Formats: sequence, structure tokens, C-alpha cells
Amino acid sequence: MRYFCTYFDHRYLPQGMALYHSLKEHCPSFHLWILCLSPEAYEILSRKSLDSVTLLRLEDVENGDDELLEAKNNRSLVEYYFTLSPTLPLYVLNHFTEVDIITYLDSDLYFFADPEPIFDEIGDNSVGIIAHRFPPRLKHKEVYGIYNVGWMSFRRDKNGLGCLEWYRDRCNEWCYDRVEEDRFADQKYLDRFEQLFQGVHVIQHKGANLAPWNVENYKITEKNGQIYADEQPLIFFHFQGLKKLTFFLYDPGFAGYRTKFLSIVRNKIYFPYIKALEEIEYKFRVNARSGEIREGPRYKSFRTAFPQLFRFLRISKRMVKIVYANSFVLVTNKKTLQWTFK
Repeated sequence: MRYFCTYFDHRYLPQGMALYHSLKEHCPSFHLWILCLSPEAYEILSRKSLDSVTLLRLEDVENGDDELLEAKNNRSLVEYYFTLSPTLPLYVLNHFTEVDIITYLDSDLYFFADPEPIFDEIGDNSVGIIAHRFPPRLKHKEVYGIYNVGWMSFRRDKNGLGCLEWYRDRCNEWCYDRVEEDRFADQKYLDRFEQLFQGVHVIQHKGANLAPWNVENYKITEKNGQIYADEQPLIFFHFQGLKKLTFFLYDPGFAGYRTKFLSIVRNKIYFPYIKALEEIEYKFRVNARSGEIREGPRYKSFRTAFPQLFRFLRISKRMVKIVYANSFVLVTNKKTLQWTFK
């Protein structure tokens, strides 16, 4: 049994549910704790029968944690969400004694294969973290942290608990969306794990935590339906920066890193994920303001539903090329298309 935890509010529900369904498809035995960051998220998810899931309310985690509640009052909402990154896995370890090792996952991850090779690599170590793996041209971004918080594993032992408690205390003290000395949000604290604690393993699997900022490091191929990063299978991709612009239009988020959006990445990684998001969004019909589930048919034709937008895109190729790094993704009810402007 593998134990995971994540958090999101109702506005990020499609990503969170896509993560869950990808685990169901690829991880034979797991349990996932979902911290619902808004009452709407808890209400929506509690209506569904989600196997292998425990839902947590935000007040469940906050109850009795005076330092956390104090932090809540001196930072922005997003910064408070960052603050919860170590609090959630520590809460799970403190309240569910069957958990031997808990893994925090960012909710915008999506699994393409069984994560067991990562746990095999971590072995008996107490902590598992993963580097951003920036290519040389992006090394300057390590000012925000050498490591990425997307996957963090903590074992129920002296070193694992000690590291997690230290991390929680630091985030409660300071967790802001700016670089200050050796700190940045919840992320740059990971740079000190190896210095302060024993049993910290840096995950080396090339198929773990591929993302827009590091995918150019690898040769991406497909063999027998499996995507590979060099010679190792893609286990999970981190879709940080993917944005739904309007209706069926998505920005893949590669422009910020000036990374080439290869066709195999587009067709075999982004398309399946976006299709999953669209299916979940349609199923849940989340209203970002009220959190209510809305019913109704999809539009059958992008051109007929949004003629003005279609006309704008057709005559604005140069601007789209500049803003969206040569490509954006268009999704319809039947298939997913990608347009590239040369």
C-alpha cells in the first residue's frame, strides 16, 4: 500500500481529480488524503464515491495548531496554501498510524505509469525529494530552489519526522512568495534537508517530475504505448503553468521557459491530460464562484459557438506566436487539436 496526500480548492478541482484518476489507473494499491481548501471543494467531493480517498476539511488540520492559525493571519491566501505543504503530511502521520511513509503530491501532477520504481529507489531512506533539473540555460532559476515540492516523501522514523517537523516550523515562521536570503515560499527550505538530516535521498529517475522547465534535458520517445525520457519510462509529469484561457483554449505554459513544445510532448503527454481535465470539468460542472455542479450540454462546434473568437485567432497569428511560444491547445467534445503558427 502506498500513501499519498494532496490539497486543492474547488477552483483547482479538475487538476486534483485528474491526479486521483491517474493514480487509480497506474498505482495498484494506494490511499490518498485530500485536504479540501474550501468548503465548496469538500461539499462537491463528498457527493462522490471516491475509492481509496479520505477527505479532510481545512478546519480539521488547523484545529489546535495555534502557530498555523497565526501564520494564516499574516500572509496571502496563496502563501498560506504554501504553508500547508509540510503540515498536511505531518497531520496524516500523526493521525493515521498505519502510514509508514507519506508522499505529498502537488495537485497538478499526472501519472503515466506505476510510481513503484520511485519507491524502490528511495528504499529505506527517510526522506525523498526531487530536483528541478534545470538545463544549463535555466540554472539561474535555482534561486527559487534546487528542489521542487511536487513530490516529497517522509518516513515515520526519527529522521523523517524530524525533517518534516523542522520544515513545518520553518514554513509557519516564514512562507512568502518572494526570494529573501535563503528562503522562497515553501520550496527553498528543501535545499537544506541534506545538510541537516540523514537519510535524505534525491530521486534520480528520469521519468519522475518531467515538466516544462526540464523536459528538454531528455529525448522523449514512445514505445509500445509507453512514453520514455531517454531510456526510462515517464512516471509522472508536472503540468505547472498550464492554463485554460477560455472555454476550450489552453496555454501549455512553455513560453515562460522558452522551451520547444515538441509534437510528441503535445500529442502524448498534454493531450491525454487536457482530455482528462475536460471530462472531469464536464462531469463536475464546477462554478468557480459558488462551487455548485452545473448540468448542460457541451458546445458541438467551436467555430459556431464562438465565431468572434475564432475570427480573432485566424487573423492574429503573429500575436499568438509571440505570446504562446508557437502553439496553443484547442479542445472540442470529440477530439483535441493543436495549432502551430510558423
